[in-house]
Amino acid sequence: MAAVVTPVLMAGIGEADLRDITVYRQRGGYKQLERAFKEFTGVQLLDMAKASGLRGRGGAGFPTGMKWGFLPGNDKPRYMVCNCDEAEPGTFKDHMLLEETPHLVLEGILIGAYAIGCKHAFIYIRGEFKRGFEIMSKAVEEARAAGFIGKNLFGTGNDLEFTIHRGAGAYICGEETALLNSLEGKRGEPRLKPPFPAVEGLYKMPTVVNNVETLAYLVPILEKGAEWFAAVGTEKSKGFKIVSISGHVKKPGNYEIPLGTTVRELIEIAGGPREGRTVVAVQPGGGSSAAIFDQNLDLPYDYESMAKAGTMLGSGAMVVFDDTTDFVKAAYSLVRFFAHESCGQCTPCREGGHWLEQTLERFVHGQALQSDIDMLKKVSRQLTGINLCALGDSIEPFLASVVNRFPEQFEARVLKEMVSK
Repeated sequence: MAAVVTPVLMAGIGEADLRDITVYRQRGGYKQLERAFKEFTGVQLLDMAKASGLRGRGGAGFPTGMKWGFLPGNDKPRYMVCNCDEAEPGTFKDHMLLEETPHLVLEGILIGAYAIGCKHAFIYIRGEFKRGFEIMSKAVEEARAAGFIGKNLFGTGNDLEFTIHRGAGAYICGEETALLNSLEGKRGEPRLKPPFPAVEGLYKMPTVVNNVETLAYLVPILEKGAEWFAAVGTEKSKGFKIVSISGHVKKPGNYEIPLGTTVRELIEIAGGPREGRTVVAVQPGGGSSAAIFDQNLDLPYDYESMAKAGTMLGSGAMVVFDDTTDFVKAAYSLVRFFAHESCGQCTPCREGGHWLEQTLERFVHGQALQSDIDMLKKVSRQLTGINLCALGDSIEPFLASVVNRFPEQFEARVLKEMVSK
């Protein structure tokens, strides 16, 4: 069966100016927010999220309704924080939603906030997204003027405030606890967990942090029902997903597809490989993910299949590599990025990242030692699973996968010993 591109969140992008609240409302915008406030309780919306099978679209893939359910049953203020600090190499879906359909994003955040009993919601926007920040700021002003933010919404007696916070440009602030620190005006460093944000998050109050795409899907789920969303995808990976496809394809871009579409079909959706070239590797989950190779291109693109193949779906960033790729340089580029973006709090990540960067730089310049190859294959246990957050775990997967698959490219960069006289 041919792969199907199914615009849900992307419906109307490129056809209508969805940044204009009038256009958005003509297309049914904010009707689901009104329905949520007038027709549903927070518990009913939480149950709907669980029934839909919606999982986090930011990287971890954790069930959304279950995450909301971790909030303690006390009378403390609760906060909803939308994570728009998209910085994973290869990912550009949230950036698009922010700029092209900000009211959909805002409506989803407000629905999620009401569902968890939140009176003040936030969106944290990556510092480099200046245009997106400006567009969202205007959307918030329009929504407030229309009565969708503020006091006594829809005459229900419910109040809901909204704040936009612009980050300063740090990959680490995509990690939820580092984001919360930054939102509080502190240095963007991950916190020790537990306590988890659901118990002690923003301002030490119960907090939910959800991704842009995750919250935006609440709007069509509320409109069409949990069963509609759950009927799409696979048994455990339900619904639709926006996949950012880049690299060696003819038509890189964002494509919204049912989960379970195969990796090969996704490559074809993006126009297929360049003329005369062959795909030899794919990163299915952005810079943090290990590569998969030709024998796995027919795997379904879902959370379980990617994990079984030794990689991850992540935030949905697919990077395609053809047979012209220099994997030494590709690995060096990613390791250099992660080493630079480490907050420096954990020794294995801080020291290990720069150590790997320096080692790979020797490979790039043809100055590596034979022992460096053995070291690259063994470094995982010295970096992985021993840091406060997953950034330390992200440095090595792609590197390890390509060193094992394309050892000849690394062997060719080993310094040849001088022949003694």
